Amino acid sequence: MPVHEFKVEMTCSGCANSVERVLNKLGDKVEKVSIDLDSKTVLVTSTLTSDELLETIKKTGKATQYVGVKE
Repeated sequence: MPVHEFKVEMTCSGCANSVERVLNKLGDKVEKVSIDLDSKTVLVTSTLTSDELLETIKKTGKATQYVGVKE
């Protein structure tokens, strides 16, 4: 299962929690969410496409950028 990397404009743990919350709503399609607040990086292990994940994260209102698939 691919791991997608995103840069998300997060400034606090509340921001990180809102990103995690919207991704967890996707249920079985998301296996794992890993958030690094210091580097503003979100790693998502998922069967969904990067576009679908990007749209989901953007629902938080945070500026989000797709970095790529992490090997």
